Amino acid sequence: MIKTLIVSGGNVEKNCFNQIYLSNKFDYIIASDRGLEVLDKYNVKPNYIIGDFDSINKRILDKYINNKDIAIKKLNPEKDYTDTHMAIKLAIELQSTNIIILGAIGNRIDHTISNIHVLKETLNKKIECIIIDNRNEIQLINKKTILRTNENYKYISLIPFTTKVKGVTLKGFKYPLSDATLEIGHSIGVSNEQTEKLAIIDLKEGILILIRSKD
Repeated sequence: MIKTLIVSGGNVEKNCFNQIYLSNKFDYIIASDRGLEVLDKYNVKPNYIIGDFDSINKRILDKYINNKDIAIKKLNPEKDYTDTHMAIKLAIELQSTNIIILGAIGNRIDHTISNIHVLKETLNKKIECIIIDNRNEIQLINKKTILRTNENYKYISLIPFTTKVKGVTLKGFKYPLSDATLEIGHSIGVSNEQTEKLAIIDLKEGILILIRSKD
C-alpha cells in the first residue's frame, strides 16, 4: 500500500490536520499550490510541490524552492486542470493506492465541486481517495461498501454522481432502502444515520457521492 497526502489551499484546521497526519504513515506528501502554506504553518515538509503558484505566498515558496529533497513542479497558469487535479494525477503517477486530500473544501464553491468531481479519476483506477475537512469525509463509490461505526460522524448522505444510480440497497441504517433508484434532482439520500456497527451500501449501476458529516 502506498499512502499519499495531498494538501490544497482550502480550509485546513489544526485539529483536523494533526488527526490525519499523526494517525497515518504517508509515503508521499504533496503540496498543491497554496497548500504549501498549510504545511509550512504546521511544520511538515512535503515531498512534492505542484501548482502554478499564482496564489501562494512567495516568501514561503522561497523557503523550499532550493531544497534538493523536494521536487517542484511549476505549472502554466493557463492550464486545463486545477492544481488539485494535477496533484491527484501526480499521486497516481507515484502509484498511490490510498489518497487523502485536505484543503479541498474552501470558500470557492466552484473549486469544492470540481475537487469532488475529479475524484472520479481515482475511482476509475480503483484507488481509494477521500476528501476530509474538519466536519466531513467525501468519496465516490460504485460498488458494495461496508461502513464501520464512527461516532465522529452522525450523518451519512448518498447523492447521485451519475444521472441515475440503480439497485441501491442500504442495510444497518435508520432509513433502509432495497433495490432503489436514486436520481439527480432528488434529495432522498441526504442525512441518513447508521444504526448498526457495520452498515452496507450496495448498488448495481452508477456512482454515488458518499458524505459522512459531523453535524
